[in-house]
Amino acid sequence: MAELAATGTFAPRPGAAPLTRQVLAQAGMEARLMLRNGEQLLLALVIPVIVLLAGVTGGDRIDLADALDLEGRLVDVLTPGVLALAVMSTSFTSLAIATGFERRYGVIKRLGASPLPRTGLLAGKVLALLVVVLVQLFVIGGVGQLLGWTPQPGVLGFMLAIVLGCAAFASLGLFVAGVLRAEATLAAANLIYLLLLAGGAVVLPVSAYGGFGDVARWLPSGALGEAMRTALLDGGTGWRDLGVLAAWAVLGTGLTARTFTWE
Repeated sequence: MAELAATGTFAPRPGAAPLTRQVLAQAGMEARLMLRNGEQLLLALVIPVIVLLAGVTGGDRIDLADALDLEGRLVDVLTPGVLALAVMSTSFTSLAIATGFERRYGVIKRLGASPLPRTGLLAGKVLALLVVVLVQLFVIGGVGQLLGWTPQPGVLGFMLAIVLGCAAFASLGLFVAGVLRAEATLAAANLIYLLLLAGGAVVLPVSAYGGFGDVARWLPSGALGEAMRTALLDGGTGWRDLGVLAAWAVLGTGLTARTFTWE
């Protein structure tokens, strides 16, 4: 026994794993849970695909592009907006609802007793969102191309829109989940989602909203939608819209850090 201990074969090394490994493990678990949940998949994939299919097929029949004075083909305008909607549905609504019920059932409280710090938990959730968003982009982008979508991608603007959009909506979703009870979070997250879908300039450009478009472009939904359309319609980078998203991300992170509790 003394010889084994001397060689270090069974020598314990107490202590937490490196923070990076903890965050990656948390992100992997979060991503698996989201992809296995039927309600999450409904928000993440089914609703955005239905919006895209109905918008393109129905809009072509009633000449929606001409009625709203949209620049370009309807499918080319709607597909980036639906991609932005998918990011919003996953990063805000799904995350807020899931986190709210995790707090209710004590899951967050138990994670709080682990070596994973609060920042690590939030980082893991955001990384999991990025994984789910990649699946959304693949599926919705494929449906758009089947409908005739021909993107002109600006890689930098597109990637920044995804990252900042996830950061902004995730921080706001965690803020809502951290200050409301689970049932109230469920109602509030769905209500905000519907309001932003209808009037937040996420699917349609701000020009389609008349005078209200000047207000909608400063909402996180409008900024994300415009940044996606700039990247995928014009191949450019919408720096103003990205700046708005960054400001919302900073605001949401600050509010979450000050108010989020484990239970």
